[in-house]
Amino acid sequence: MTATARPSAVGRPAYSQKLCRKPQSAAVARQMVRTVLDTWHLSQLVGEAEHVASELVANAVDHACGRYMRLTVTRVGEGRVRLDVIDKSHDKPAPRIPEPSEEHGRGLAVVDAFSRTWGVEILDVGKRVWAELESGAAEGDQ
Repeated sequence: MTATARPSAVGRPAYSQKLCRKPQSAAVARQMVRTVLDTWHLSQLVGEAEHVASELVANAVDHACGRYMRLTVTRVGEGRVRLDVIDKSHDKPAPRIPEPSEEHGRGLAVVDAFSRTWGVEILDVGKRVWAELESGAAEGDQ
């Protein structure tokens, strides 16, 4: 993780980083997620969280506007984290079913498959697309 990722000073434990709206930012997002989850001893979530972060960032790169986006990783409970990507577009992402020959269009299906829940919030400055992931042990306790 780069030195620009900052921990939250108040509230729930969280790390946030501003990312350029470029395809290379997906790798930065994966590294940040991996580092944060290892720090919180939630390594069992790393693989799925990396996939979700990559897709959320890739969607912002492909469909948002502005030069930057913000990725936040928040610990929302025991064994549960939330990934947020905020961008400057007000357009809501919509899941779709791509043709088998299409290379793109599966991002939200991946987010849905790996997430406990996910959603979109429209903000004054754009939108927040978020997803919550939970470790298998925590899911079994429900």
